[in-house]
Amino acid sequence: MPKKTPSPAAPLELREACVIAAQEVIAEKGVENLSLRDVARRLGVSHQAPYKHYPSRDHLLAEVMRRCFQRFAEHLDARGQFDKPQEDLAALGRQYLSYARDHPLEYRLMFDTQWPESAAHPDLIRDAVHAYDILRKVLRRLHGDAAASSDRVDLDALYIWSTVHGMAGVLNGNCIDKLNLKQEVLEQAIEHAIVMVELGLSRFQMQADGDAHL
Repeated sequence: MPKKTPSPAAPLELREACVIAAQEVIAEKGVENLSLRDVARRLGVSHQAPYKHYPSRDHLLAEVMRRCFQRFAEHLDARGQFDKPQEDLAALGRQYLSYARDHPLEYRLMFDTQWPESAAHPDLIRDAVHAYDILRKVLRRLHGDAAASSDRVDLDALYIWSTVHGMAGVLNGNCIDKLNLKQEVLEQAIEHAIVMVELGLSRFQMQADGDAHL
């Protein structure tokens, strides 16, 4: 009896294949050179085929960016569980910076790329907000219920985000290896930034507590 020839793996659906091809184009040529025509050529399909799923280049870019935010949020959530919110916040900072280090292209797409028109891409907005809410949730644990109704959580979230985002930009930038910094300094940079954030938050809390007792 002749042996059965194994069935070939089912090809990716066009919608999914377009996302993968778009990521390849961006990695090779930059986001400014992404086009549906180039994606179609890469997939070996007609120039009109991608339009069945993505009405424009911006719709495809929004989907690529949305998935970056999904993977980013999953990475942040993988930091583990911590009983103390201070430890949780520090772990969140480390996770953020490790993602920026290990996935520089995805990181740039999320935070350094001009977004498509937001009104047409609510799913992208939703997943971006979800990633940001992970930080706000930890800060609500840190500050307690009283801060939930004030601006403190959002102010602290912006302060922390700007700090770790700045650190990510410096460590991923082209200038850092031209500064003749000791390797020991580079190895301590992330932990030093996290400690300084903790000190800044505690200092503000001490001042706020002191003002409350006046």
